[in-house]
Amino acid sequence: MKETEIDWSNLTFSYMPTDYNVRCTYKDGKWGEIQVSDSELIPLHIAASCLHYGQESFEGLKAFRGKDGKIRVFRMEENAKRFIRSAEGIKMQPMPVELFCDMVRKVVKLNERFVPPYGTGASLYIRPLEIGISPRVGVKPADEYMVIMLVTPVGPYFKEGFKPTKVCMSREYDRVAPKGTGSIKVGGNYAASLVAGEKAHDLGYSVMLYIDPKEKKYLDECGAANFFGIKNNTYITPFSESILPSITNMSLVQLAEDLGMKVERRQIPVDELETFEEASACGTAAVCSPIGEIDDLDNGKKYIFSKNGEAGPMTTKLYETLRGIQYGEIEDAHGWCEIID
Repeated sequence: MKETEIDWSNLTFSYMPTDYNVRCTYKDGKWGEIQVSDSELIPLHIAASCLHYGQESFEGLKAFRGKDGKIRVFRMEENAKRFIRSAEGIKMQPMPVELFCDMVRKVVKLNERFVPPYGTGASLYIRPLEIGISPRVGVKPADEYMVIMLVTPVGPYFKEGFKPTKVCMSREYDRVAPKGTGSIKVGGNYAASLVAGEKAHDLGYSVMLYIDPKEKKYLDECGAANFFGIKNNTYITPFSESILPSITNMSLVQLAEDLGMKVERRQIPVDELETFEEASACGTAAVCSPIGEIDDLDNGKKYIFSKNGEAGPMTTKLYETLRGIQYGEIEDAHGWCEIID
C-alpha cells in the first residue's frame, strides 16, 4: 500500500498490512537473532502448545509522530516488564527487556512510513505476541517460543473519539477468576470477555464494566481497560488482583499527582459510583475514554456523569496532558518517550 493511499484522519482501530514484522525464537535454551519478515503468516505445528493449552500472551503500545516530526515510542520498558510477568504467569520463557526494546525499535524503524502524520490523531500500534511453538499433546509447557511484533496504523479505539460513552454492568458475567490470570495479559482473558462484550454492544453500550468476581460488590475492569473515577480533586482507581495493571493508568496516576490531585488505588463499591463527578476507562488503545453513563442491568439503576455530551474537566486535562507528552507538545518531564532515530 502506498502512503498516499491512506486516509490518515479517518483510520479506525483495525488491522492494516504494513511492510514488515520482526520475530525472535527461543530454542535450545537461548534467544536467537531478530529476524525480519514480510510475511503475514506463521509456520506453526498443529500440536503447538499455544493452540492446545493457551501458552500465548501479548502487549500493546504505540509510536507517535510529534509536532517536530520525530517518532516517539511511549514507555516501552514498562510493556517489556509486563510482557515478562505475563510469560512467567503461564510458564513461558520471558524475553529480556533490552531484547524486547530492540525489537520494538527495529519494527518501528522498518515501518516508519506507516507512522501517521502529526495532527491526524492517529498513531502506529505495536503488537508484541509470544507463543509456545513446541508440539504438545500432554499438558506441559513448551520448550520453544516465538515472539512476533507486528505494527499497524490506527485511529481512535472508539468511533466516538474523546466523547462520553454509555457503559453497562451486570453480575451475570465474570471476566476472570479470583487469583487467576486477570493481572497478566493473555489471550484467554479476552476470549472470556467476548460474550459479555457482545451483549453490551447488542444493547447499545460501548463496553461491559465488570464487578469483582469474588464478592460481586466492587468495580473491576472496564471492558479491556482500567477504570478511574474523580471526585473532590481525587483520582480513584480500583485495586484488585484480577485487574491488568495498565501502563496508561500508571501514567495518569503520575500526571494526576503532578496536577495536584490526590490519588487512591482501592476497592470501589458499586454504590460509590453515585458520588463520582467524572468517570472514565483508560488503556493504550483508547488512552482515556470518558464515561457519560453507567447502567446497572441487574437493577435498572443509572449513574450519570455527563449531561452535556462532553468529558469532565479533569478527565479532559489528564487526556490532553498525556497526549501532549506522546506527541511532543508538552515536556516529557518523566522521560517516558524514546525517540526512534
